[in-house]
Amino acid sequence: MTDKRALRARMRAVRDGHDRTHPLPVPSAFAGLLHGARTIASYMPVGAEADPAPFARAALTAGLRLALPHVVDRATPLRFLHWDGTSPLAAGPFGLLQPLPAAPPATPDIILTPLVAFDARGNRLGQGAGHYDRAFAEFPDARRIGIAWSVQQVDALAPDAWDIPLHAIATELDWIVP
Repeated sequence: MTDKRALRARMRAVRDGHDRTHPLPVPSAFAGLLHGARTIASYMPVGAEADPAPFARAALTAGLRLALPHVVDRATPLRFLHWDGTSPLAAGPFGLLQPLPAAPPATPDIILTPLVAFDARGNRLGQGAGHYDRAFAEFPDARRIGIAWSVQQVDALAPDAWDIPLHAIATELDWIVP
């Protein structure tokens, strides 16, 4: 298996070269997850990451509150903070746009997560800092949904002991449930 650093570099290049002109469709299966949920954690895409905005809009339309990750540095666990969709966002580390630190903390029922790569078993490769792995562990009951482009799918990833698989992955072509 290719080491993760090399795989990340290769898959970022694949993602960067993908045609991103069409938004991701929101499948009816996702809409079903919104029933009974109160808060969805989304993210502001960085670079060529797939944009979760259609999913966040569907959740807002269904009456959920929106939260975004707030990152301090590589070592500190991310927090999800409520965001009303209009308040200013601050520049954070790694090119992130995030809520101001004083925003109220959120407990997400659904976590939308960006991906560098994924496989059909729900394994994911992220940026490498472990932020989402730790968030998944902190909110074990939250539904974990990866948002990616279809070109980011690989045959298989070898998860580490701390990796927590996704419940589903949404791409421009499919809704993949492991």
